[in-house]
Amino acid sequence: MAPTSSPYTSIEDYGLVGDMHTCALISKTGSLDYMCWPVFDSPSVFCRILDCTQGGHFSISPMPDIKPISKQRYRPYTNMLETRWIDEQGVVSLLDYLPVSNKMNPEWCICDDPISRNDPQKSCHSGVVRKVECVRGEMEMDIEVFPAFNYARDQHSGHWITPKNSNGSLKVYSFNSQTQSLQLTILTSTDTSVQPAGAVSPVDLKLEEKQGPKGPGLHARVMMKEGQSISFVIHDPETSLPEENSLQQYLDRLEKEALNFWGDWIARCTFRGHYREQVERSLLVLKLLTYKPTGAIVAAPTFSLPEYVGGSRNWDYRYSWLRDAAFVVYVFLKNGYPKEAEAYINFIFDRVFPPVRDNECVADAPFLPIMVTIRGESEIPESELEHLEGYKGSKPVRIGNAAAKHVQLDIYGELMDSVYLYNKHGRPISYQQWVAIRRMMAHVIRVRNEPDRSLWEVRGKMQNFVYSKIMLWVALDRAIRLAEKRSNLPCPDVDEWRRARDELYDEIMNKGYNLKDKYFCMSYESPDVLDAAVLIAPLVFFIAPNDPRFLSTLKKIMCSPAKGGLSVANMVSRYDHTKVDDGIGGGEGAFVMVTFWLVEAMMRASKAMPYQIDDPFYPQLRKTAVAHFDNMLSFANHLGMFSEEVAISGEQIGNTPQAFSHLACVSAAMNLGEQAER
Repeated sequence: MAPTSSPYTSIEDYGLVGDMHTCALISKTGSLDYMCWPVFDSPSVFCRILDCTQGGHFSISPMPDIKPISKQRYRPYTNMLETRWIDEQGVVSLLDYLPVSNKMNPEWCICDDPISRNDPQKSCHSGVVRKVECVRGEMEMDIEVFPAFNYARDQHSGHWITPKNSNGSLKVYSFNSQTQSLQLTILTSTDTSVQPAGAVSPVDLKLEEKQGPKGPGLHARVMMKEGQSISFVIHDPETSLPEENSLQQYLDRLEKEALNFWGDWIARCTFRGHYREQVERSLLVLKLLTYKPTGAIVAAPTFSLPEYVGGSRNWDYRYSWLRDAAFVVYVFLKNGYPKEAEAYINFIFDRVFPPVRDNECVADAPFLPIMVTIRGESEIPESELEHLEGYKGSKPVRIGNAAAKHVQLDIYGELMDSVYLYNKHGRPISYQQWVAIRRMMAHVIRVRNEPDRSLWEVRGKMQNFVYSKIMLWVALDRAIRLAEKRSNLPCPDVDEWRRARDELYDEIMNKGYNLKDKYFCMSYESPDVLDAAVLIAPLVFFIAPNDPRFLSTLKKIMCSPAKGGLSVANMVSRYDHTKVDDGIGGGEGAFVMVTFWLVEAMMRASKAMPYQIDDPFYPQLRKTAVAHFDNMLSFANHLGMFSEEVAISGEQIGNTPQAFSHLACVSAAMNLGEQAER
């Protein structure tokens, strides 16, 4: 049976542009199909990726009867996305970006007041610039602008605004709903350098109002000829743009400043390994996922893209998980970005740890949320948008995340690892931060024997997950190391920390290891279930990478599901869904992050491997690690971006781009080192 075509663009066929406040997804075909406004976790204004009929879009593409070759790339060393259409008759280029600048107070900022820096309505950014120009010959283009405000729940109105002193090349249209507003400024121009003078005629752009599912939109068909360009700026109505006679120079300056900003930022990267191009792209993605006013990093900029097409594993990832902390700090510190690492650490301490009150005992530790908003709030109620059909019919479409209320005890380990790394490679932590750490350790000791929902945020029964126990051990271990390294910091409870750490280690080895089948299991309650999360063990120095217990676990995970393992086509699944009641149901694809963990674990094991091992599996670990890494890179999209998972069909699925995927990619590339070059 022939496959049917889908009205949805594949998740992997999108690029990302942003300004560290919000972002937009642009398809290979030139359609802006996703954007939340004005910040990451605001309601969407374009969301066709989650509903192809009423989600809203802003498309720029050749007419359907034209079949040019389409190319999409980032301009080198930037997050400025270029889509190009090429055929015998002409070439048209589309440049998409959000303005960013190295200047302290760029003139296009909405608000420079630091007191208002966390007000999402006053975030310092100007909007999206979409510049389409014909660079050879001619091509007829189709343009549509149909927003859908407040997750496509609000009806909106629209009207033309008459600009001052216009000669006809400037047009302004305003879209307004009860909750959100956008203004579209359009400037047509010609290249005056084309000879002979006057050879390029003005662009004949006739935008017509048309009714969309939620209100009026704009549509135009325009024949573009060499030297002609049209610039579209989507911005807040409060952002005043220059008048027509100086607008083109202003836009040229924005473009140049954005080029300089991204070029200067990535030039600080100190990575020099074989996979430098992919590492730089991953770092640029991570920078886009950073919320500049607070230093928070979102897990992904999207919500409810499915982990299984047609399934219900559809979550909102527009928040900052404490779990990401250690990986973020490690990757930024090791690659030349101490300021970004410091901003994230300060975000955690300033906004997540409650302040110590005068009458509060050190032992009265806070309960840390597993995730917070980009402003540090922990209230993230989950709801369903029943009116949206979901990506390729994957319902429900969720916003908010109920996992914010979960007990996930592993977060203390990731957080303490990040603090330890920052103190070691960044700046010494303060006394006030140390007091918060002591409070946290008192809490860790109290809860170390309790069950939780762990890394995978299961919605079934809570268990004593091995991954969480390992990370609780990490929390105690890093606190002890920190106390030893900073002997000036008072630590009356360090002996209790050591005793708890050592008891926990023995417990994990006794209850978390399946002696019969020789692997670390998912939980004390599920000794027969394999969990790829335990690959973290040597990465956090819980166990030596060449320890026989870990090596046998590694070998088991690398087996196919038919042989009790978790690997298919050199990619790793989280766990066997037929054996685990995670309270959600349905399948999913291979997990990008744990596949990179596997690569790193193999590489660490190969470096520590004794030569007398007879099993031919082990001497090949280095080559196998490189092969797995190269295989995983082949599943990045055309721009080097990773989503959360890869489906059995080979397509990307889940929210995209995924911070954890890119963090794990960079970490694995760093640990491959010279072996990849050889």
